[in-house]
Amino acid sequence: MLYRFLALLARLAVRSGRSKDIEIIVLRHQITVLRRHVDRPAINDDDRSLLGAIAAALPRRLREGWIVTPETLLRWHRKRIARHWTRPHKRPGRPSTHTAVVSLIVEMATDHPTWGYRRIAGELKRAGHKVGASTVWRILKQRNIDPSPNRADVTWTQFLRSQAAVACDFATIDTAFLRRYYLLFFIDVTSREAFFAGITKNPTGAWTTQAARNLFMAHAERLEPARALVRDRGSQFVASFDEIFRTEGMKVLKTPIRTPVANTFAERWIGTLRRELLDRTIIWNQRQLHRPVVEFITHYNQHRPHQSLGQRPPTPVDEPPDTPPTNVTVLRTSRCDGLIHEYRNAA
Repeated sequence: MLYRFLALLARLAVRSGRSKDIEIIVLRHQITVLRRHVDRPAINDDDRSLLGAIAAALPRRLREGWIVTPETLLRWHRKRIARHWTRPHKRPGRPSTHTAVVSLIVEMATDHPTWGYRRIAGELKRAGHKVGASTVWRILKQRNIDPSPNRADVTWTQFLRSQAAVACDFATIDTAFLRRYYLLFFIDVTSREAFFAGITKNPTGAWTTQAARNLFMAHAERLEPARALVRDRGSQFVASFDEIFRTEGMKVLKTPIRTPVANTFAERWIGTLRRELLDRTIIWNQRQLHRPVVEFITHYNQHRPHQSLGQRPPTPVDEPPDTPPTNVTVLRTSRCDGLIHEYRNAA
């Protein structure tokens, strides 16, 4: 009966020209149905502007059933007023340092280890940048750089590289019959190139002196850039041995007593020789020892990659191609009786 009564009212409204009101009722009911499925509708700024402008013109009773409440309209109005009168926020305290100035401070500290943070601040002031000493100190500390000039301490490695030095030492090799041989070698600190000087059972002063003469006769051009010789305080290095290097314009730097780390380049080369060659074979006599050692030094200088040289050997025979080769065929050659292998691209 209620349904028939509502249908009768609808027909009467349509016949009397009130169909527009019926359409509005249907639309409102559809909105009510949609609200049952949407918890909170997404409203943008355009929706807020339209609804707010119409709400200001309509009386309160005609705003019933809207998707927004009067409190929502008032909140929008308050935010609009606050946003209109709010000025741009300015950070309190000192202004931040420009990125280019920060990079310049780090560059100065890196390039000049003897400069402290006050020295850097003075240099910046001369360039027209007004940066306080405390600001320079803070920037350096944030980047794990010591602000004081204590970072100017020179290590042995840095000193030897700056001097273009040559290091020398003896490597001891024991044979299967417990006979000990002494291998004298030299290594260029800058290029990492190793030089074979000889093998002997009794390294006397006369022998080492003659080995030094032979070294300059065979490799004078490669040793010409060197300015210093680093050696330990062994009794084999006599005055005549040192005099040969002084004649070539080189200083003789003696390492502290019982401090092998001071001759680190030579010690590391001995470790490489043992790991890659001597610990993998048994030596019987001097003649057998001479051949693999010479081959290993050739492999070390011409083929073996070095991390400090960008994975390049000290004196490469052939450079790697700039572009990957189309032919993936790789040839293997052996050295030191098959203990060491080298790989090269096929021609």
